[in-house]
Amino acid sequence: MDGIICVLGLLTLVLEGIWSQGVYAPPTVRIAHSGHACNVEEERFSERVYTIREGETLELSCLVTGHPRPQIRWTKTAGSVSDRFQDSSVFNETLHISKIQRHQGGRYYCKAENGLGSPAIKSIRVDVYYLDEPVVTVHQSIGEAKEQFYYERTVFLRCVANSNPPVRYSWHRGRDVLSQGSDKGVEIYEPFFTQGETKILKLKNLRPKDYANYSCIASVRNICGIADRKVIFRLTNKTAPASIKLLVEDPIVVNPGQTVSLVCIPTGGEPAPLLSWTSSSGSLPEKSVLKDGTLTLPAVTSADAGAYSCIATNNVGNPAKKTTTIIVRALKNGRFWITPDPYHNDDNIQIGREVKISCQVEATPPEELQFSWLKNGRALRSSERMVITHTDPDISPGNTHLDIIDLKFTDFGTYTCVAALRGGGIAEISIDVNISSTTVPPLFFSFLVPPTLTVPRGKSPLVVREGETVELECLVSGKPKPIILWSRSDKEAPMPDGSMQTESLDGVLRILNVSREMSGSYRCQTSQYNGFNVKPREAEVQLIVQYPPAVEPVFLEVRQGLSRSVSLLCRVLRAHPSRVLRFEWRLGSRLLHAGHFDSRDDTEYSVRSLTREAYGEYTCDIINEAGPGRCTFLLTGKAFAPEFYYDTYSPLWQNRPRVYGYKLQWTQMNPGAVDRIMAYRLGIRQTGQQRWWEQEIPVEGNIQKGELITHNLTELIRPEAYVVRLTPITRFGEGDSTTRIITYSAPTNPHLREFVCSFEEEPVCLFTQDKNDDFDWTRHSAATRDTKYTPNTGPSGDRSGARQGFYMYIETSRPRKEGDTARLLSPVFNVAPKNPYSITSPPAYCFSFYYHMYGKHIGSLNAFVKQKGQSTSDAGPVWSLSGNQGDRWRQAKISIHPVSSFQVIFEGIRGPGIEGDIAIDDVTLEEGECPDPPSNPIRGASAHTASSIWPLSVTLFFTVFVHQR
Repeated sequence: MDGIICVLGLLTLVLEGIWSQGVYAPPTVRIAHSGHACNVEEERFSERVYTIREGETLELSCLVTGHPRPQIRWTKTAGSVSDRFQDSSVFNETLHISKIQRHQGGRYYCKAENGLGSPAIKSIRVDVYYLDEPVVTVHQSIGEAKEQFYYERTVFLRCVANSNPPVRYSWHRGRDVLSQGSDKGVEIYEPFFTQGETKILKLKNLRPKDYANYSCIASVRNICGIADRKVIFRLTNKTAPASIKLLVEDPIVVNPGQTVSLVCIPTGGEPAPLLSWTSSSGSLPEKSVLKDGTLTLPAVTSADAGAYSCIATNNVGNPAKKTTTIIVRALKNGRFWITPDPYHNDDNIQIGREVKISCQVEATPPEELQFSWLKNGRALRSSERMVITHTDPDISPGNTHLDIIDLKFTDFGTYTCVAALRGGGIAEISIDVNISSTTVPPLFFSFLVPPTLTVPRGKSPLVVREGETVELECLVSGKPKPIILWSRSDKEAPMPDGSMQTESLDGVLRILNVSREMSGSYRCQTSQYNGFNVKPREAEVQLIVQYPPAVEPVFLEVRQGLSRSVSLLCRVLRAHPSRVLRFEWRLGSRLLHAGHFDSRDDTEYSVRSLTREAYGEYTCDIINEAGPGRCTFLLTGKAFAPEFYYDTYSPLWQNRPRVYGYKLQWTQMNPGAVDRIMAYRLGIRQTGQQRWWEQEIPVEGNIQKGELITHNLTELIRPEAYVVRLTPITRFGEGDSTTRIITYSAPTNPHLREFVCSFEEEPVCLFTQDKNDDFDWTRHSAATRDTKYTPNTGPSGDRSGARQGFYMYIETSRPRKEGDTARLLSPVFNVAPKNPYSITSPPAYCFSFYYHMYGKHIGSLNAFVKQKGQSTSDAGPVWSLSGNQGDRWRQAKISIHPVSSFQVIFEGIRGPGIEGDIAIDDVTLEEGECPDPPSNPIRGASAHTASSIWPLSVTLFFTVFVHQR
């Protein structure tokens, strides 16, 4: 004992010494992301949110440190993700999900552990963005006839589109935009509690002009590059919901093997309804044939039984649905059991006592089931000593009982229970029970042998390879011989066929194409009805499935320049058997290196100096007794694709009558990964044309990561659009190309003298909504605005006092919250400086507008001037005001001095409550300084500012800085 303690003490000292030298280290982990993220941001409480568009590729890398090498596992909020992704993803440092779907969003955890300290865990939330095609459904309420050519009826068009983030809707009648108040016969609203998910267009008391094409446009404002979706519905005076008729009986009772045709025909509906069939089982049988509303099921089986529904939809009213039931006649699961004398619960039945033989069969339909009894092949009728009884024929399963009263030696023989369906057509089920004397004592006999269950020698554990066929076997004996039920020892795990339990008459369970997930313990058990009232017998069979090594990476592209060194590493994640025999490295079909594994779990192949012949596809096969696992590496010297720079606003930099120019800017992705980029091949062609014009753009020196490269495109013909292709060139040759489309953007006022907008027309003077704000400005008039819920806010007319006049305003009611912003962007004003070579004397313009800020919850109104090359965040406000300014329109005037093309931006910020609507009207831009700015200028006045105070007239000068990125 003392010796053991000494050894343990010495081992402790050795381990402490190793630890003190820093060889062992607990795991650390952090998550890096790549792929096609739209945005990655830090939210509150340091939560990382990774936003990605549905269908893109998600890549999350788990970067770990620690020794021994930590084991890595990816899991999801709801538990393990192993049932959704390949093994190489779940146990790999990189979680790779190709074509990610919306249900795959959620929180992902990377867990690393190596037995030292606590496991290291990091997480990231993945938000999947998508926009489905919108669907328009139509409902109507009908009143009395007012005139001959139309009825007084109100129609509701409901537009629904699933999306993330929340969708916005707009309605059009033909080419006309429909908005609240634009037509007295139209109302547009969101039902309560839907939070913007649906948009309803209400047509009140239909008029002849209301019969038209209506289009609903669903938009998430191009977030994540998701384009708008559009659906069109044609409303006519014949529009009506669908109606159908089934030309079949209900129910349909058939024998197995017959062909069943279910005929469904439409009897009404405009537009013409679409017919579809559904099954109560969730999906139609694979063999079913659907044509013109007729569903045909050839050679039906019991699995095809169930309810089948024909559904007709034309998006008008509720879908029409008719259902019929198919009943497939069948007899199955015949069982029997014997009840000995109730006073003698043993295996031997005394002469003179009562014996009861029970027979059970499942029948479809149950009312057609009929039983009969035979003794030694002859019909047996009920008598005083042989009493035959049956259960209610409508109850399933059906039971029949034979009571033998006062058992005698003359009752020995074979008793047969026969089950059949009335009318025939289905094979009968017969069960034989033999009663005989096999014991010496004349007063006792034994006709039952209790069941036994054993596993044959050498049949557990069973070792097979993945993909093979295996038979699990349990030997069963007894009289009568019971049915065997197979299940997994892990009660939550399903059987290979997906069921939780499988029957076997011979005690053999056959599994085809066995997989690694099928490894584990299987339980065999005698069935409940085994002819003998004893506890079920059980046994277990252990199944071990061998499979080739799972390796990482499954595929990896490696980019490296000529004459450089590169190392390729292939690692074993797991395998069964875990002992890996050998590895083989190949370039194409040529064997490079082979060997055997020692204690390591990876193999590395290195190239000291890359030549052109060394590029290509490398494979590493890691082999155990079950086969090979393969790592694949694509080694190339191609340069990565350049990334076009989109942030520079407005491509116009040339001001000539018939041509325009574009300043093309880009950065190079990972320029140091390969040889120096010597030039770019620039290709350009008009959209719709096939011919490319190409030229080379030489590059001097090394390109730095993130460096912004510029090339001016000239002589582009107005108003044509062009496709531009850019390809980097190195000593290796051409790299990956990237393309973008250049679209001509015509200036709104090439010679700006005066711009006036009173928002009276629907195009609102080419003002547009900012795609990156929280909500939109709304065009409205006091005549149609509903002030039922917020009567103490907003204007009672436009700037001129007319109730029919239009203005723009922000609606602060639900679902808006405090701090939400809405930005309205003017068209671009291309204004050339008076002196194009200097900014010492920029031109002056007077920017003015009227505003209405009335309500106790008024937030803020800001005005910006954004010049070419600036982002919205870089442009500071030239005018700002907050708080309640009273129920009146006021004017703001600001002198501005832009040095290049510019935009005017209005920003409304929602206050603490719903009584905070802000409106603007009569926006003007005039050449020259503002002649008479409002008196008593105060910027940023609060809600307590006196009504006579006006905002400041501001003169601004801008300086332009050029940054290299």
